[in-house]
Amino acid sequence: MTQYLLSVYQPDGAAPAPEVLAAIGRDLDALNADIRAAGAWVFSNGLLPVSSSTVLRPQDSDVLVTDGPFAEGKEHLGGFTIVEAPDLDAALEWGRRLALATTLPIEVRPFAE
Repeated sequence: MTQYLLSVYQPDGAAPAPEVLAAIGRDLDALNADIRAAGAWVFSNGLLPVSSSTVLRPQDSDVLVTDGPFAEGKEHLGGFTIVEAPDLDAALEWGRRLALATTLPIEVRPFAE
């Protein structure tokens, strides 16, 4: 079995209304239960806002520390799920379901062996 990273990309800006977030939360809980029941779940979690990030960048023989995201953009990594799947098609199916549950774009990428 290969492990796949399902990255959730969310737009910068205000969070959706509480009732929208509640529905997304219910859908995510149901999906996570299905992933666990299938024996595919490894780990998942959301991330704090991108404003809480710190970037460490090598510079000569030192490391420059800066607040904020590595790259400016209209979207950022908002969370992730790691699943075990027999092949890319199975991982893409989990990713498809995650996209429907979160209403956000999902990137599916295998881990290096």
